[in-house]
Amino acid sequence: MASERITIEVGDREVSLSSPNRVIWPESGITKRELAEYFLAVAEPFLRANGHRPVSLERFPDTVDGERFFSKNPPRGAPDYVHEVMCTYNSGRRHPQVVLDEAAAIVWAVQMNTVVFHPWASLANDTDNPVELRIDLDPQPGTDFADAAAVAPALREVLREAGLEPWLKTSGNRGIHVFCPIEPTHEFLDVRHAVIAAGRELARRLPDAVTMDWWKEERGARIFVDFNQANRDRTMAGAYSPRALPSATVATPITWDELADGVDPTAFTVRTVPERLAAIGDPWEGLQRSPGRIDTLLQWWQRDLEAGLGELPFPPEFPKMPGEPPRVQPSRAKKD
Repeated sequence: MASERITIEVGDREVSLSSPNRVIWPESGITKRELAEYFLAVAEPFLRANGHRPVSLERFPDTVDGERFFSKNPPRGAPDYVHEVMCTYNSGRRHPQVVLDEAAAIVWAVQMNTVVFHPWASLANDTDNPVELRIDLDPQPGTDFADAAAVAPALREVLREAGLEPWLKTSGNRGIHVFCPIEPTHEFLDVRHAVIAAGRELARRLPDAVTMDWWKEERGARIFVDFNQANRDRTMAGAYSPRALPSATVATPITWDELADGVDPTAFTVRTVPERLAAIGDPWEGLQRSPGRIDTLLQWWQRDLEAGLGELPFPPEFPKMPGEPPRVQPSRAKKD
């Protein structure tokens, strides 16, 4: 028996949505249709932050509590308004990635059971050179969002000293994502080194609160600056993307004033963010107007190299990189 199906009008396009009453978030009862309506409400700022670039789709055939998988290239039968771009990965392999350029394409992704959108830091017209420097302030066990919020202003000072202007969003969970618009003049490895330089400087200033240690056993109850999120093909939930968490929280752009006033990241959900947008607008509307350069951070990276601070570990799926230390857990290395 055929499933229920509705047609959603998006501008001059019609997008078919099957099983519109299927519940995606059991705890809150949010349905597939509600998710599509959410994206219609936030389409403009969502596309401003995530459109016109490679994006990976995190898809859930049932609920957010069930099976999930990632898809990168448009499946067969995708409509012609869902675009793609060829990308080169760290292995050297090339593969097409989805590119979302209009609201109808977002609703199509919802039809394909997408819940979380993971955009690259680069645009489709130049996939190798990021337009954003992204820093993930990741709370470790014993810390939470408030601890990340406490160190974010110090990171802002570091980045401003390097000539960059940082913008904020909640991760949709416990962390904070700090984005700096940059000119697309350097490839991903350079930007990763710039993030490491900023993170090291922050850790020097707040050694009891911040860590750059890749191995979890060494981090302690501190905020981890996840430098590997700056790698090619490593992504985080995009601005205005829902998260696959019970309360349907959304990765939401916020202002520095909101952070200082004790903003509650759990208040931003699929049901509340459209009203927030209508009331205050998009805090990220001007993010890309004045991109900076990473030259100063790369000078700091070189300074630290000369001081004996070398490359840091890459994720396990990456090829061995020049100058990288052994990918061996410190406690295991001592035993060996």
